[in-house]
Amino acid sequence: MFLTSLVARLPLPSRTVQKSVGIAAVVAQAGIGVTGSVVRVTGSGLGCRTWPQCQPGSMVPVEHPEYAGLHQWIEFGNRLITGVVIVVAALAVITAWRLAIDQPHRRRLVALAWTMPAGVVLQAVVGGMTVLAKLEWWTVAIHFLVSTPLIWLAVLLLHAFTEGDDKPRWLVPPIARGLLVTLVVAMWAILIAGTTVTGAGPHGGDPETHRLDAPIETLAQIHGGLLVVYLLVLTMFGLALLRGNAPKRLWKRYSAVWIVALAQGALGSVQYALGVPEALVSLHVLGSALVIVSTAALWCASRDRGVAGERGVASADREELTATG
Repeated sequence: MFLTSLVARLPLPSRTVQKSVGIAAVVAQAGIGVTGSVVRVTGSGLGCRTWPQCQPGSMVPVEHPEYAGLHQWIEFGNRLITGVVIVVAALAVITAWRLAIDQPHRRRLVALAWTMPAGVVLQAVVGGMTVLAKLEWWTVAIHFLVSTPLIWLAVLLLHAFTEGDDKPRWLVPPIARGLLVTLVVAMWAILIAGTTVTGAGPHGGDPETHRLDAPIETLAQIHGGLLVVYLLVLTMFGLALLRGNAPKRLWKRYSAVWIVALAQGALGSVQYALGVPEALVSLHVLGSALVIVSTAALWCASRDRGVAGERGVASADREELTATG
């Protein structure tokens, strides 16, 4: 295959390059959500009133009597940032592809890498629907929620670059594994509930867009209540870890989740008390991304897939070989 032979001519990516590409994927997937929130809170969601063009007949902002130039450029700038995400996604695929040419068994790494450009295409389609639907609150919610599994997958991709392809060997007791799954479900429930609060809130992306007709106080209480559930499950997960011999790395990831989740909860409370100021909205979106990243990192630290580049030699087997040899 021509493309395969072309990629094979590239130098084998170093561990530093692999890690850098993985980190870039996480930053890109999380960052595009934050920049999207800037578009929303500044009321620039319809600065470019069509898609894929900005204004009918023009791909770039043009002088228009109904659409302020600043709003056009904010929305257009967010579309340009999508180009950065595309470049990072392409680098992820090429890096994983080059590694798989020398290590054909790394199919999982390649599959994870391909989710990055696939996610860009999906987000472009959903983003276009959002604009064409005049920023109806539920389309904005879908646009945000589509980005959340992409952030999760980017974290898995980062770890896939640095770990092996063995069958996962869980480092936590069975009860802790069940609690970890529950924690992930609770996390996504919080994110979904958060979109309803946003849908009923004052920042719709455009002054004329329809808002969710529901009491925001009730929606905020549900959102906050789900965070309490998340923290309770996180507490039980920590207690379950005490029953096993969890590695130090796992405890560090666990502590990081607590720090991020508590900071996000405090930020949400302050945001609500101050009447949802624009700057705090974008910080809260950033906090949501960090909750996903930290929870995904905790998930990855809870199991062992061996060492990158080695196949079929689990950590326990390597330790036994080291002890006897």
